[in-house]
Amino acid sequence: QVQLVESGGGLVQPGGSLRLSCAASGFTFSSAVMRWYRQAPGKEREWVARITSSGAIRNFADSVKGRFTISRDNSKNTVYLQMNSLKPEDTAVYYCNTMDYWGKGNLVTVSS
Repeated sequence: QVQLVESGGGLVQPGGSLRLSCAASGFTFSSAVMRWYRQAPGKEREWVARITSSGAIRNFADSVKGRFTISRDNSKNTVYLQMNSLKPEDTAVYYCNTMDYWGKGNLVTVSS
């Protein structure tokens, strides 16, 4: 049974940083492309970042490029999203994804 469990969200001031984690189980994590998505209030879910199985290739949405990084630890079956220079428009529920599987999401609120 595939499980994706996000953690690390919360309230942060503009300009601050947060790191999200996604602990995975139930599949061969080291072979899987992992993605982060987000859904802001009243908006559709949007893709944020992607990392290949080895971590060699990482891609980012234009809206987060230069501020967010994605990484993974295949020994811990965990993927991370480091979010720096956060803006109010980054406020959203952040979801971890692989194949057709989704985590339940983790809320990030950027506000003063």
